[in-house]
Amino acid sequence: MITDVRVPSEHQQPYSTAYEQMLEKVRYEGAYPTRERAEEAVRLVLAGLGRQLTGDERVDLAACLPLEAARVLTAQIPDTQPLTGWVFVKDLAARSGASLATTRWDTGSVFAAVAAHAGPDLITRILDQLPTGHALLFGRAELTSAA
Repeated sequence: MITDVRVPSEHQQPYSTAYEQMLEKVRYEGAYPTRERAEEAVRLVLAGLGRQLTGDERVDLAACLPLEAARVLTAQIPDTQPLTGWVFVKDLAARSGASLATTRWDTGSVFAAVAAHAGPDLITRILDQLPTGHALLFGRAELTSAA
């Protein structure tokens, strides 16, 4: 599914406690059978989010996340045209080879953990920067103003 190079487990550095806790939150929220499956979701979704965020929101979110998660987020070059929430999910599904339903589930599970680290004020700022459809991915109502 995800095509990044894997380091043999005997050569991997241990993860920080904060990242381990984040993975466990994602595993619990997403009902994933293994921590490795939860980590695949975290890496996929954070890389996608890293391609969407710019400016202070990107920097502030990276500062809130465990170092390992922040590295995944900030290793991405932001796209010149941010994607709507639905196109974001479709893009992640295409990159991972997973179904749209699975990718939507992964996104919600990871964004729940991201929101727990970032807090409501930063998530609001992030949602203000992103096109429509992302609020639902973060478990929030998508509010629009009456014309």
